Amino acid sequence: MKFKIILICFFFADSTINAQSQLPRIIVSTDIGGDDPDDFQSLVHLLVYADKFNIEGLISSPPSKGRRKDILEGIAAYEKDFNQLKKHSSNYISPEILKKSTKQGAINIQSEDIPSELSEGANYIIEKAMEDDAHPLWILVWGSITDVAQAVHHNPEIKKRIRVYSIGSWNTWQDPKARAYLYNNHNDLWWIENDHSFRGMYQGGYQENEYGNVSFVSTNIKDYGALGQLFYEQKKDIKMGDTPSVLYFLSGNINDPTDSSWGGTFVKNSHGANYWVDNPVDSLRTGKHLGAKTVSMHRKDYLDDWKKRMALLNKNP
Repeated sequence: MKFKIILICFFFADSTINAQSQLPRIIVSTDIGGDDPDDFQSLVHLLVYADKFNIEGLISSPPSKGRRKDILEGIAAYEKDFNQLKKHSSNYISPEILKKSTKQGAINIQSEDIPSELSEGANYIIEKAMEDDAHPLWILVWGSITDVAQAVHHNPEIKKRIRVYSIGSWNTWQDPKARAYLYNNHNDLWWIENDHSFRGMYQGGYQENEYGNVSFVSTNIKDYGALGQLFYEQKKDIKMGDTPSVLYFLSGNINDPTDSSWGGTFVKNSHGANYWVDNPVDSLRTGKHLGAKTVSMHRKDYLDDWKKRMALLNKNP
C-alpha cells in the first residue's frame, strides 16, 4: 500500500514536470516603473497566465526610472493571489522563484554603435540561453532592447537558441543604437519586430458595453485580487501595449509568425530568413498603424479569456 502511494505521488510529480517542460520558456525584459504604467498592466496579465509559461526571468530594462524593485511590486501582488491561482493549476510558478529570477538590466541606453557593457540582465540571458535545453528561449522585449543587444554581442552563440518578440515604436526611439546594432549585424536573429500591430491592443476592435477600454477594467479587473487592484491603481483603462507578446502564445502557431494569433500576424521581408514585421496590407491598418487589426480583430476573444482568468481570484470587498 505504501509503495502504491509513493508510486502515485511520483506519477503526479513526474506529470507536472513533463507538463512544465513543454511550456514555452520565456524571459521578459521590461521598463516597468518608467514613464508609462502600462508595463504594470502587462505584468498583471502575464502573471494570471503564468501557468502557460516557464517564466525563466524578468529583467528591468532602460531607459527611464524603472528598476528591479518595480517588478518585485508586481510579484508581491501575485504572491497574495498565488494560493488562489494554484487551485486552478499546479503549473503556477512560485513567487520565490520569480523573485530570484528577477534581474537588473542596463540602466543606461547603449551609447556607442557596438555594445560594450554586460549588465546583470544581459549576462542572465546568456546563462539561460546556454542551458542544456532543446527548447528555444523566448525573450519578450517590453522596453529597450539594450540587454538583448549586449547578450548577443558578448555571446553570438545564443542566437541559435533564442527567439525575440520585441515591442518597438517608442521603445526603439529610446535606444536606437541597440536596435540598429542587432538589425545591422545579426540578420540571422529569430526576431518578430512589432512596431505597430501592438496598437490593436487598445485601438479598434469590439469595444461595445463591457468591452471598452475603461468599462472592461471597471467591470472585470479592478475588483479581483491583489493583481486586479494593482492594475487599476496603475491605470484605469486598457493600454497594455506589450501584452500582444504574451497573447502570441495563447493562440495560433508560435513557430509561424505568419499564422493568425491574438498577438498579431506578421510577414517576412528581405532582411533575414527569420525576421518578421507588421503586415502592411492597407485593410489591416488602424490609421497609420500597420497590422493593428491583426490584434484588434481578436479583441473580444482575448478579453473574454482574460475575464475568466481574473474571475479565478477572490473578489475584493
